Amino acid sequence: MNGVVEQLQASAAAAEIRRMKSLRPLVQCITNDVVQEVTANVLLACGMSPAMVPGLEECAEFARGAADALLCNVGTPNRENVQAMKLAAAAAADAGKPWTLDPVGAGGTAWRDKAIEELIALRPTVIRGNGSEILAAAGFEHRYKGVDSLDSSASALEAAQTLAARSGSVVCVTGETDYVTDGRRTVSVSGGCAMVTLVVGTGCALSAMTAGFAAGASDPVTSTATCCLLAKRAAERAGQTARAPGSFHNAYLDALYLLSPEEAAGLMSA
Repeated sequence: MNGVVEQLQASAAAAEIRRMKSLRPLVQCITNDVVQEVTANVLLACGMSPAMVPGLEECAEFARGAADALLCNVGTPNRENVQAMKLAAAAAADAGKPWTLDPVGAGGTAWRDKAIEELIALRPTVIRGNGSEILAAAGFEHRYKGVDSLDSSASALEAAQTLAARSGSVVCVTGETDYVTDGRRTVSVSGGCAMVTLVVGTGCALSAMTAGFAAGASDPVTSTATCCLLAKRAAERAGQTARAPGSFHNAYLDALYLLSPEEAAGLMSA
């Protein structure tokens, strides 16, 4: 694996955010039961449009047609929604639409791992997870407390690069520092606010954002890293005023909405 880690260029990040906001991508979400509202609100706040379309009867048609991008999140998996993810992912790929896999709880049970393995075989554009999820998805040793990672993003970097090379996907492992890699090139994004871990659904919503940023992107490594940058800068701004998780949740949504591309990229004071 390539040991060189690049920093995201500010001018490229600002251009990616402007491109996303101009496109306002429609992101189809087949996600877990716990996070649907926060995911929809985050997508709206950052400049995207959410569509919760998980039904077997219509998910593939929607992915192939109306959607600009697709999120598949296995946080609360069952036989029906996993099948819907497979159908929608195949339809999106067939139509040339990007899709993101969030392998929530990878390594937790054999059944979940098999579902994740089958979804990875459908070649997601982006795989986004925490350190433990990426380690598990790549077949490395990992540690959990529930579905919360006990492994840092840095400790999962080799696994991320391995998984990217094996799957053909861009792999994004998030934590104190986020790493985005295609197995050859790796970009890091630092910053954020620790309080983001106390609001349920922020990671899952970030995965939905990566799907939207991938829509129409010529360089999915840069688009995914830019997505992480926007989320971290919004968390930093929210952390400046929030006293506790409840106020942080609202301040985070406000920051995603209010930050200009130049502020998020660090080209001007936020």
